[in-house]
Order: sequence, then structure tokens, then C-alpha cells
Amino acid sequence: MNSVSSINFLCVDPFKEASNASTPGTGSKDNVHVRIQQRNGRKSLTTVQGLKKEFNYNKILKDFKKEFCCNGTVVQDPELGQVIQLQGDQRKNVSQFLVQAGIVKKDQIKIHGF
Repeated sequence: MNSVSSINFLCVDPFKEASNASTPGTGSKDNVHVRIQQRNGRKSLTTVQGLKKEFNYNKILKDFKKEFCCNGTVVQDPELGQVIQLQGDQRKNVSQFLVQAGIVKKDQIKIHGF
């Protein structure tokens, strides 16, 4: 029978590879994260985070609002930097728009939620 002292508690961290992939030069830091947050009832909020700082977020937001017929804002987050918030579930629309406009490549977009 095995005793507790023979059990190996030093297991491999499953997220270690993912955290190592974010080292500079690997390109995973260039990902754009499109998330959805449920508000109340059927209302939802779409957030876009991770765009390069060289882009004018207000111009991108203006194009989003015209293209998707929704309202939105640019929020300054202390950890994430500037984040674009849009009303409604705009995940597919945002990802298609960013690829067609040439802002990011399709493999750089990570869609989260539901």
C-alpha cells in the first residue's frame, strides 16, 4: 500500500506551456480577444481587447457603430489597457470586420463566450 509520502504532489502545470508561449517573439501576444458578457435578461456586451496601440480606437469604434448599428465606447482598463465595448452580441461581426479591414489576421482573433 502506498503511503502519502510516496505520492508525487509536484504535478505538471497544464497552463505552463500557454504562459511560456506569451514570451516575446512568439507572436501570441498579438492576439485580439473578442468576448461577450451577459448583462440582464437578453442584453449583452461585446468587448474587444488586444488591438495594437498604434490604431486609433475611436475611429475603429466609429466604424463599428456605423457598420453594426449599435452603440459603444472605449474604456481604459488598468490591466488590459484600452478596451472597446459594444452593445449586443457582435462577436462574429467584429471578427469579420477586423479581418476584412486588414487590422489583424484571422488566426490572431480569439473569440470567447457561450
